Amino acid sequence: MTATRSPITDATLARAAELAGAVVREVQAVFVGPRDIPELLLVSLLAGGHALLEGVPGVAKTTLVKAFAATLGCSFRRIQFTPDLLPADITGTFVLSPRDGTFSLREGPVFANVVLGDEINRAPAKTQSALLEAMQERQVTIEGETRPLPDPFLVLATQNPVEHAGTYPLPEAQIDRFLVRLVLGYPDGRAEREMLRRFLGARPTPRSVLGPDDIRHLRALVGSIHVEDEVLDYVVRLATYTREHSRLFLGISPRASLALLQAARARALLGGRAYVLPDDVKALAIPVLAHRLVLTPEAEMEGTRPERLLARALDRVPPRSD
Repeated sequence: MTATRSPITDATLARAAELAGAVVREVQAVFVGPRDIPELLLVSLLAGGHALLEGVPGVAKTTLVKAFAATLGCSFRRIQFTPDLLPADITGTFVLSPRDGTFSLREGPVFANVVLGDEINRAPAKTQSALLEAMQERQVTIEGETRPLPDPFLVLATQNPVEHAGTYPLPEAQIDRFLVRLVLGYPDGRAEREMLRRFLGARPTPRSVLGPDDIRHLRALVGSIHVEDEVLDYVVRLATYTREHSRLFLGISPRASLALLQAARARALLGGRAYVLPDDVKALAIPVLAHRLVLTPEAEMEGTRPERLLARALDRVPPRSD
């Protein structure tokens, strides 16, 4: 693929890559794990999406989110999901002022730039769905009145595996609103030793690297990243492969194709490029698409994983048509 002229200057691209590197370094000062995890959170932020982090308790999901939010220089609120959490506990409610007899909105924690939904699948579907409008429309409706949410707005949710007691599976409509899903496993011996060593002393505090204006500027740059037709064709071929796969009840939707393309543009910008490569699509296919696929009942009974099917698709679907 040949590079295409872009309105983005080389200096602007270099600055974007520099900021991305600074965010990742600050997060890794606290979170001991693969570099691609904070990078994917950045991709989600700049692509205008949300991120879902899945893993067993104790693998630093919440620590990662807090460290990432600290680098953004934005308002941050946390929602601890529990079985008795109500939708109004998320969005807020109107309260009566005894002094003048008027009602005013007491904003819920969703009115922040970065919202951590901790253990989101411990609340029932009705409460989880309170985030749907916020995640998709960047607004909430409270007692018939619609209120816009801050810009930028990002939901970073954590969940435990659905096999754990007290968890509920997320509705398909909601899980589709997450641009990426990141699965955090146990660290290897070297990483766990490094984590223990760091926490023997004073815990590091990430510094703020970006601000709301920087995020809005970078998001605008993502919209200027060039995409060749052959990359579009590659995304379409991947989507078609999953839709025709015998082990999948539901393949990649058009919304998922758009999400993959937007994420690939964000990854290109963070890499200092003004154009998308097929490698961007390949690198993001599993975190962007795997959680959106629905297996057939037979495939589920056999223990088939969507990640494995997508890996096979990436092997079989060529980046370029012959």
